[in-house]
Amino acid sequence: MKENGQFPVGRAAAGVPAVSYRPTPGRPPGLEVLDLPGLAARAVERGLPLTVPGRPAFHVVVAVRGGRLACSVDFTSYPLAPGDWLWVWPGQVLQFPDGHRGCDATVLVFPTGFPSAATDALIRDGAHVPYRLVTPDEPRQAALLRLLDALVEEHAALSDLPLEAYIETVRNLLSVLLIRLVHLAGPRRQGRSGGEPFRLFREAVEEDFRRTHRVEDYAARLGYSPRTLTRATLAALGCGAKRYIDDRVLLEAKRLLIHSSLPPAAISERIGFTYPTVFSAFFRQRTGMTPTGFRSLTKP
Repeated sequence: MKENGQFPVGRAAAGVPAVSYRPTPGRPPGLEVLDLPGLAARAVERGLPLTVPGRPAFHVVVAVRGGRLACSVDFTSYPLAPGDWLWVWPGQVLQFPDGHRGCDATVLVFPTGFPSAATDALIRDGAHVPYRLVTPDEPRQAALLRLLDALVEEHAALSDLPLEAYIETVRNLLSVLLIRLVHLAGPRRQGRSGGEPFRLFREAVEEDFRRTHRVEDYAARLGYSPRTLTRATLAALGCGAKRYIDDRVLLEAKRLLIHSSLPPAAISERIGFTYPTVFSAFFRQRTGMTPTGFRSLTKP
């Protein structure tokens, strides 16, 4: 059964398990280069098989070389095929519902802050698009695979360079690859990023959306006027600041309804609503159904 872009496998009591970044023992932290069996083995070691939804606290880039791979990110299902690249941001709910068999893919795992400073800034500018599917044309795919193969080779050659030189080599190769992916996924429109106000607003919402849903509270915290935050959000996303907050709250509500067994009243409290009735009205207004009705769509 697959509904609403999700593959239900039962619900955890408190929601989707978080998966922290852990480097391979004996290797410097920063970048892990894995094949799918290696990723699956790591997942089992952590007690969270690939078939179970998890919430990585790191970036995951999957490059499919052969075969097919079913992948779900939040509420979107991706039937990945050869030539597809999927980039999942930290905090997204990631699941491989059919496991990894029959697919040849390279997986890059890295924490925020490992790519070069300029690349990290470029990633942050696009962080309001929390995951990207890229299917390059043949010439660009060939160029990306050359970069990927070079990265795989350098990552495996840990003993060939002094540690500092090794880290900079893989960091720079990863940065070039990510810059290519960012621009293939959606070239930036000059003057439409929302700038520093939107970046700070986005980060503040991620930290505080469980506590407040008011634009005025974020404006006071950041030292901007509500109007400035609204203009910045419109420039970045084409919607207002209040809509951005509500979208983030709604996403978390859906995650908890689908992936946890918490009652709607407990979910309401967890995401910052004073009364369950207010949460129910909010959810119905945004989705056209009650929280219980939405949950029933994905009942295992």
